[in-house]
Amino acid sequence: HVDRSIENPQLFLQTNILGTQNLLDCARRDWVTGKDEQGYPTWKTGVRFHQVSTDEVYGSLGDEGFFTEDTPLQPHSPYSASKTSADLVVCAYRDTYRMPVSITRCSNNYGPYQFPEKLIPLVINNILQGKPLPIYGKGLNIRDWLYVEDHCKAIDLVVNKAADGSIYNVGGHNERSNIEVVRTILAALGKGEDQISYVTDRKGHDRRYAIDPTKIGRELGWTPATKFDDGIQRTIAWYQEHEAWWADILSGAYEKRNAEA
Repeated sequence: HVDRSIENPQLFLQTNILGTQNLLDCARRDWVTGKDEQGYPTWKTGVRFHQVSTDEVYGSLGDEGFFTEDTPLQPHSPYSASKTSADLVVCAYRDTYRMPVSITRCSNNYGPYQFPEKLIPLVINNILQGKPLPIYGKGLNIRDWLYVEDHCKAIDLVVNKAADGSIYNVGGHNERSNIEVVRTILAALGKGEDQISYVTDRKGHDRRYAIDPTKIGRELGWTPATKFDDGIQRTIAWYQEHEAWWADILSGAYEKRNAEA
């Protein structure tokens, strides 16, 4: 979560950079079967290290254009910088060890089981509890929203069908400003806008993200199946039906159990 990375950058650098490197080394120890004539590792058949990345590695867009796989990496937050670094470490293992890898860079996800601190579940849960809806700045930052099931299908295709070393952008073709998203949820729940509370904008808040998923569509046949208006209704219904799940997290009981474990 970007806000948490602003509060504690080191935690994100350790998790996303060193954590990725640790996973790569675990895979390398388990998957290497020997060496070829040039001294490069040989790998078990059918293995693949897949890195789930983010469109935030590209930085921010203006009012026009889209991120492609050739867009230069230009992260603006500690979170996105840590994800960019992790992508580069994965590519380095591909080049150094000829490790079979792939990377997907997705737009903003939404759907069931999303942690309550993220925008859409936060707004849904706060509306249901009658709490204020904190919106950064004027709510004009734009994101491309991708329903989680569409994202999972894309990952499955890449892992099983893509060539080693492939990088794909995965987007939903569902651009919305933050305030549009909030108003959509309010309308779906039959509420007015009196709960909206505009707060000081996030430091280094990227203006717009938008992904061009042409490559994954052309090469693997993937397209986003879920329109935002449909996906958001499913998501709202899920949170309404699973109050015990998110209430357990918001109460702190979830974190306490994890700490004790």
